[in-house]
Amino acid sequence: MAEGTKTSDHKGGLRFKVRGPRDFYGGLALIALAIVAIYLAGDLPGTHGFAFGPGTAPRMFAGLLAVAGALVALTGLFVDGPPLDSYAIRGPAWVILAILAFAGMIRGINLGLVSIPPLGLVPSTFAAFMISIFGSTEMRWLESLIAAVAMTAFCVGLFVYLLQLPFQLWPWV
Repeated sequence: MAEGTKTSDHKGGLRFKVRGPRDFYGGLALIALAIVAIYLAGDLPGTHGFAFGPGTAPRMFAGLLAVAGALVALTGLFVDGPPLDSYAIRGPAWVILAILAFAGMIRGINLGLVSIPPLGLVPSTFAAFMISIFGSTEMRWLESLIAAVAMTAFCVGLFVYLLQLPFQLWPWV
């Protein structure tokens, strides 16, 4: 090679520098979640003309989530942001546990030797909210109890009275 000739490590192709890693990887996670939701809603019938089917809303919200994820990921490419920190597993683990507990309590659980009947919307919502609170390092009992009661009342008002969905409120009703 001639002296003074510079070689480039760039081998062609399109390269991006991630300027905001939190936004970029968070956006990719949202897109992945949207793809999973679209896949899982694939068996549900969709829109037929102007009549919505049971799969319309999940696919529509998953599509919106994918668009939002793409916008967040693009923001991570063009706008400087903070670096990635270590991932805290405590919060998501407690929230997932709360969701599973809610599902088990609202429908009931039959594990062979142990069978728990459906507990209803009120105890299920309250318990799920209280379980999810354990994911926070800033949890205070009194505030958590007040928030759980308020959220339970909101859910009962919305789903049972406003939307008139046939939810069982208590185990004995």
